[in-house]
Order: sequence, then structure tokens, then C-alpha cells
Amino acid sequence: MTAEKNLQSLLAGMHPVQRDGEYVYVLWPHGRPLEGHVEAAVREAEGLTVVLPRAEADRLGLPYDFVAAWITLEIHSALEAVGLTAAVARALTDAGISCNVLAGFHHDHLLVPAADAQRTLQVLADLSTESRDAPRPRGSSARASDQR
Repeated sequence: MTAEKNLQSLLAGMHPVQRDGEYVYVLWPHGRPLEGHVEAAVREAEGLTVVLPRAEADRLGLPYDFVAAWITLEIHSALEAVGLTAAVARALTDAGISCNVLAGFHHDHLLVPAADAQRTLQVLADLSTESRDAPRPRGSSARASDQR
């Protein structure tokens, strides 16, 4: 499957799906061997940040502040695609929903406050519908991947 670059196609075709459970960001204790069901990790100068299920953080005795729902945008977005994160962030900002984005090879993933999960899914569904209904620029097609 070819990764999509065209912003309107990405927005029109995205299918947001919520993973089961709640997720948390944890600063992994320096020197502690990695264990548990780590779903994502980012190494920064200040330390290793991991995202894992809330129940796993509780089991391991790891502190956290932010409890999130994990929503995957099920469309294969190209890593060099322009504007998807900005468009999603704009829609969620307009709805007053905070969002942390993780980009995987195939999909973009959003971590939003757990209490806002259903509202986030609706905002994203509305954004997708608006993009499907919007007129395409003259001379473009739904798969005009090279146009920006």
C-alpha cells in the first residue's frame, strides 16, 4: 500500500479508532531496565519518556500526571506528508481538546485526555466528512499525491 501525501485525501480518508484502555506518559527511572508493555518511547536529553497502559504504570509503581485515550488515524500517511498534524491540531484546538501526537511508520496516533475521547472521535469524524465534501482544486484527483 502506497503512503498518502495529499492532505485532502488524508483527511477525507482517515478513520480514527480508539484503542482500548487508558495510557500514560512516564519518565522512565534512569538505570532501571525497561520492562512491562511499553507502547512508545522517546529518548530526550533529560531521560527516556515511555507511553504505556495506565494499569501497567500502576503495577510498576511509576508516577504519571496525564491519563489519555489513544486514537489511531487509520490511513497510511506518508512520513513526508504536509499538513495532517496541523489540520488535526487545529480542529482539536478549536474544540478545546489537548493532543499529543506520535507518528509511526504507517499511522499517526493521538493521545488526548481520556475524558475527551468521544468528543475527539466526533471532531475527527466531522473533519473527515468536511474534507470529503469539499470541492477538489481544479485539475486534482483524490490521489494527487504529489500536489501540496
